[in-house]
Amino acid sequence: MVNLSRLERRNFIQKTGLGVALLTLGGSSVLSSCAGGNKGEGETTETDTTAMEAKPYSGELKISLAQWSHNKEFFAGTLKPIDFAKIANGYGIKAIEYVNQFYKDQAQDKALLDELNKRAADLGITQLLIMIDGEGELATPDQVARVKAVENHYKWVEAAKHLGCHSIRVNVFGNGSSEVVQTAAVDGLGRLSDFAKDHNINIIVENHGGFSSHGQWLAGVMKQVNKPNCGTLPDFGNFCLKREGGAQWDAACIEEYDKYLGVEELMPYAKAVSAKSHDFDQFGTETGINYERMIEIVKKYNYSGYIGIEYEGEKLSAEEGILATKKLLERYI
Repeated sequence: MVNLSRLERRNFIQKTGLGVALLTLGGSSVLSSCAGGNKGEGETTETDTTAMEAKPYSGELKISLAQWSHNKEFFAGTLKPIDFAKIANGYGIKAIEYVNQFYKDQAQDKALLDELNKRAADLGITQLLIMIDGEGELATPDQVARVKAVENHYKWVEAAKHLGCHSIRVNVFGNGSSEVVQTAAVDGLGRLSDFAKDHNINIIVENHGGFSSHGQWLAGVMKQVNKPNCGTLPDFGNFCLKREGGAQWDAACIEEYDKYLGVEELMPYAKAVSAKSHDFDQFGTETGINYERMIEIVKKYNYSGYIGIEYEGEKLSAEEGILATKKLLERYI
């Protein structure tokens, strides 16, 4: 008997007409029309969660590289952030995702932005988005601080437009109860999305710690914001809800949300996807994340666009980890 993977079995069933699979989430089907990867694609209002029959995947998945994969080298100075397009090209990757931490206080540096544009264009590299950190809490219950945080992001929206990106990735951090922080997140994201709309830029939220790593909570934020240019960036691995000692980062995770359920809940709003990776076995399989299952979920929602490699492992070098992740993605997409 031939052993078929889950994806192969599904395709076999569809091609032979032996059955029709239902895409279910919490007892109801979800198919997103807001899963665009490029600017102008994937815009939608509130997600339609009515039951739908499964259809063969008709999109196109491509691979991009998140700048954070080389964060150690950039912080140490052994690699230069301005060379990121060249670095990605060396891996055979033709699309990139910037991280604002490597361009502190340079969001309005037109000479730098022009140089990034030139270097990317010379190599045929597409600039997709900028990941934004350190500009204030968009979901703080303190309205004055929240509005200030929103305004702090304006310059990165403008920088993203200058670079021809489709989005900036933001965080929704804030202290308080789940309900209070969610209400604040809806307000902060709504304000920022309204500003970004005039620049044709999407505001996308990653599951990135705290309440945002609870898939249902973040999906609830998206439903309430309900703006065409506000969506998610589902990350395969960022579902830690609580760390030792109450730390936000750099401590062992003691409570984690179901990563597969989380990606299911966030994909209806996805405008980008992040393929987190840490360790690999002798067969090239990521030891903590079932990539075949994740890619099935991504395709299930007919997402068409880029999946960004974000290697954060310790055992392999950044170069080895990026190439291992790329090979694994190519196996399934």
